[in-house]
Amino acid sequence: MPTTLDPTRRRLLGAAVISAAALGHTPTAAADGRQASKSAGRGGSPALRTVQANGLEIAYAEVGPSNGPPVILLHGWPYDIHAFEAVAPLLVAQGYRVIAPYVRGYGPTRFLSADTVRNGQPSAVAFDTVAMMDALRIKSAILGGFDWGARSADIIAALWPERCRGLVSVSGYLIGSQAAGAKPLPPAAEFQWWYQFYFATERGRAGYEANRRPFNRLIWQLASPKWSFDDATYARSADAFDNPDHVAIVIHNYRWRMGLAEGEARYDVFEAQLATAPTIGVPTITLEGDANGAPHPDPSAYAAKFTGPYVHRLVEGGVGHNLPQEAPGPFAQAILDVARL
Repeated sequence: MPTTLDPTRRRLLGAAVISAAALGHTPTAAADGRQASKSAGRGGSPALRTVQANGLEIAYAEVGPSNGPPVILLHGWPYDIHAFEAVAPLLVAQGYRVIAPYVRGYGPTRFLSADTVRNGQPSAVAFDTVAMMDALRIKSAILGGFDWGARSADIIAALWPERCRGLVSVSGYLIGSQAAGAKPLPPAAEFQWWYQFYFATERGRAGYEANRRPFNRLIWQLASPKWSFDDATYARSADAFDNPDHVAIVIHNYRWRMGLAEGEARYDVFEAQLATAPTIGVPTITLEGDANGAPHPDPSAYAAKFTGPYVHRLVEGGVGHNLPQEAPGPFAQAILDVARL
């Protein structure tokens, strides 16, 4: 059942909002395989923990009680965990344990071996979260995400539903395949994917390598045309793009989608399942901003993909692609509500 949220809903739990630096600063009991980092990022960025999983040392922020119901928040491209800095305290106020990892190729997350393929294919990115949950001994969690993060959350909900207690997905059903990516779209839709075609060229790779910060700022502006973010807000997230594997992961992700790059054989079984466009049966709330300038499907095109308890909400007030950062209240409310669907 579609639901429209007006801007007043963004004041959800407003009194509970603490400083943005709170993400990651609330102490929790460490589990085996976890360690706190010795330093925080600039400008009040969160203190981080790390865990080894799926060939990575995954850096993540954690806030809230260690025995609280876990919520894992997944960012996309070109963003980072600061997208959830105002969401996290709203969830912690309700007793949740909130974990926000840096995706492979972002921030302090690192590959453990120089020999590991720098693979950005969707199933590999999603499986990182499953492996992280195993390492942290989290049997199941509510998953919430946008952009790449929404795709990863969708994939986990479809392939490993026992790991997903509930799903909050910005822009809905984002599972795809190389076969689907090979099909041409109407001209206006192709135009929106201009950066994907740019990345398909060696000029595009070189250009992104040389200009990743101004390039990604342009993406922010185009994807969220009514979001007036300041230089400091962008700079906090842009630090994540300095990861030594960032360009390789981003380029491989978009080339893989178009069938221009190979994946790893160990993910073939997952990709074969995803190519069937599987339905998702876990409780789900999908969200869309009324000013999303990035490519995104119409909600009516994917509603039937969610076969369990399901609600779609339109978030109004000039909200763009980075919905959790632009409208933290409605995003947090969706996390709280999906637990009760």
